[in-house]
Amino acid sequence: MPGIDECLLEAMALPGARGAALVDWSSGLALGTAGDSPVGDHETTAAETAELARAAAEYESFAQPAPDSAQGEPAGLPVEDLIVTTRTGYHVLRFVETSFDSSVFLHLWLDRTDGNLALARHRLRALAEGLVLR
Repeated sequence: MPGIDECLLEAMALPGARGAALVDWSSGLALGTAGDSPVGDHETTAAETAELARAAAEYESFAQPAPDSAQGEPAGLPVEDLIVTTRTGYHVLRFVETSFDSSVFLHLWLDRTDGNLALARHRLRALAEGLVLR
């Protein structure tokens, strides 16, 4: 199971990847970064994307909880991922379920010309599921 650095390096191997980060959305801090930042500063990008993630995770319009499973297990995070499309790229925010408060997400910035959004969502889901946070 990969740690933060390995996870971000795998995300950067995706076609069109420009930058990646693991962000704590409760504090807005980047726990790890790789590649470039859309604004040239990973901490600014982390804080801005954390605001978006927090809104999606906490606002009732987006955070309708899924029903509990038949085995009575918790339903997990209500939002799986967010996609923001700009004129030049895609920003994919994938929420990571953790054994603690689940307040982290992976942020992948893709070039719109070279990136493959479907592949990125698929790989980020696998990376989030295998991520080991220590």
